[in-house]
Amino acid sequence: MEFKAWFQCINPDCQNRYDLTDIVYRCKKCNELLEVQHDMELLKQRSPEKWKTLFESRYRRNEWPYGSAVWGKRELVCPAVENENIVSTYEGGTNLFWAERLGHQIGLDDLWVKQCGMAHTGSFKDLGMTVLVSMVKQMISKGKNIKAVACASTGDTSAALAAYCALADIPAIVFLPKDKVSLTQLIQPITHGVLTLSLDTDFDGCMKLVQEVCQKNDIYLANSMNSLRIEGQKTISFEIVQQFNWKVPDFVIVPGGNLGNVSAIGKGFQMFYDLGLIDKLPRLVCAQAQMADPLYRSFKNGFKTFESIQAKKTLASAIQIGDPVSYKKAIRALQTFDGIVEEASESELANAVGKANKTGLLCCPHTGVALAVLEKLVERGDIKKSDRVVVISTANGLKFTDFLFNYHTNQIEGIQSDHAFSPVELAADYEAVRKAILEKIES
Repeated sequence: MEFKAWFQCINPDCQNRYDLTDIVYRCKKCNELLEVQHDMELLKQRSPEKWKTLFESRYRRNEWPYGSAVWGKRELVCPAVENENIVSTYEGGTNLFWAERLGHQIGLDDLWVKQCGMAHTGSFKDLGMTVLVSMVKQMISKGKNIKAVACASTGDTSAALAAYCALADIPAIVFLPKDKVSLTQLIQPITHGVLTLSLDTDFDGCMKLVQEVCQKNDIYLANSMNSLRIEGQKTISFEIVQQFNWKVPDFVIVPGGNLGNVSAIGKGFQMFYDLGLIDKLPRLVCAQAQMADPLYRSFKNGFKTFESIQAKKTLASAIQIGDPVSYKKAIRALQTFDGIVEEASESELANAVGKANKTGLLCCPHTGVALAVLEKLVERGDIKKSDRVVVISTANGLKFTDFLFNYHTNQIEGIQSDHAFSPVELAADYEAVRKAILEKIES
């Protein structure tokens, strides 16, 4: 079958359509965001069992490009790209970690952490970037005038764009807020030889600039307002279902900044449900840092209004966003999925990371936001002991070693590190070493 997909305006009173090869990010008629729509009637001509059999036959195999957990679902993601134009690093298929020990500490029997940071560039952003850069390569091969691809970033998007464009030999430009990303995140686009602009502003300022630059200079925009990114990120939901043997968890908790990921995850579950591959939907939870919480404020008034804010400095730097582009998509997903929005303070998110890492995880601060929110929902009784819960871990903890070091040396201003753990410095002497060991293991 020749499966079909297109861009469509999210405004129900408009629904204007555009081809996936059109360079368009907002509806030209009403200026709303777009989303990728698929010909669902065509997809439904294949039975749920046949879809499952097909996806299982491809999962983590080595037949190009289907071993990628994104391109293994290409019919449901982006059927328009020809194989020779797919730019892939074998992304997806990341570990679904059974956090049994941490779950018992929190009061849950069935806690899982989807470790999206176990990826080529160390974050979930690879899932969307493979689709976007592949589409750019496809468009260039058909004669589209695209000089480069650009993004504003708090670190992880820039790393993914840089790596995928380097792989595809396509020029890339990243806009980063000066002194607001970790050194590890900063070095990723630099080491790939990508033009890296460190701007004296925050993410929202970078976002305004990159949109203007792209609009006026034949440069393609790679931020999540480009809904090709969402198509790749929705495969997180596909993976979770497949890893649970086609069962659906009760709750999925997602850190929220620019709010593309919560809408993507909702879209993935909805698509599987509409195709009959699952028989229920999970409840979605969006977890925000208290210092950057416009969606939480909107949730508190029943989503009657939404107002952007000036985000304040937070340890969860990747979600330090006060003017999220995808808020309408996120609100729609949360309303469909009986969703909850909750926030976490700096102390709560830092100590949630400290607690989780002592049970064998290695969390980034954004995952800490989700874990802190999880604890609140368990304490309130919104999440029950027997519920199956998946926390989305968005990035590899090794990207944030400066945060982890400062936490364990009690150097984060205003925060008491409840789970700090430091090395013991000793002389190279047997008795001193023996004493230190026995004092620890026998205490």
